Amino acid sequence: MSQIITFFKDSYDELVHKVTWPGYGELSNSSILVLVSSLIFALLIGVIDLAFDNAVTWFYNEF
Repeated sequence: MSQIITFFKDSYDELVHKVTWPGYGELSNSSILVLVSSLIFALLIGVIDLAFDNAVTWFYNEF
């Protein structure tokens, strides 16, 4: 039981004293970067899906 208590005390100490948390500006810039990257990736996947859908539809309509 004492090992569990020691683990939580050490974890708390590390989170409070050793971890460097990002500031508001850095956090908002990172969030915007993730949002834009996700949108670009979603659009790319959507275009690829549309192309494959059209190719398969064309293929099945030919035969």
